[in-house]
Amino acid sequence: MTLRPEGNGNDELTRARDEMVRYQLAERNIRDRRVLEAMARVPRHRFVDVALRSRAYDDHALPIGSGQTISQPYMVALMTEALGLSGGEKVLEIGTGSGYQTAILAEFTPRVFSIERSPQLSRSAAATLKELGYNNVILKTGDGTLGWPEHAPYDRIVVTAGAPDLPAPLFEQLAEKGILVIPVGDRDFQSLEVVVKRGGKARTSRLIDCAFVPLVGREGWDR
Repeated sequence: MTLRPEGNGNDELTRARDEMVRYQLAERNIRDRRVLEAMARVPRHRFVDVALRSRAYDDHALPIGSGQTISQPYMVALMTEALGLSGGEKVLEIGTGSGYQTAILAEFTPRVFSIERSPQLSRSAAATLKELGYNNVILKTGDGTLGWPEHAPYDRIVVTAGAPDLPAPLFEQLAEKGILVIPVGDRDFQSLEVVVKRGGKARTSRLIDCAFVPLVGREGWDR
């Protein structure tokens, strides 16, 4: 079920969100109208600390605790657009973080599964998502590099941390003709890759250079 959270009644934050969509996304070639509409609906400021809410719609990542960040709005939109969601896909997210990307995904699909290695972040994200009315999200705490085999295969998988390579378990859990979006590179800089599964093989294209926090786990980076 596609959800549409109510606005918060704060005109200043609403204007900031509208400007984010117009100047940071639409004018930087995010073309999928549904992605733009989802980014305009979801209140990003609800996913950051109260002290940072005035900066919630700025064009950069923000800290969320536990050494993690909420991604730059443009990156969230770009990764969502790259998934090519049509509305019925089962989606796996690796790295729940604040829950913001999770909420964007939940605007498109009836089932979002999301894994976060930090129990504290997972609890916080769960609370925010519940407050906003997202009941189509299933969260888990654990090693995201291993995926969530109990619910596989997934039509789409998105990884919100930088990996040294594509984790084999995630590709195994991707459905045939499915799409996986992941930053791949070293611990500091990566390339955003789009992987399509065809005949059991990976067909990979690269979008842009990027810099994500490291993907920690058995199939990723050590702590």
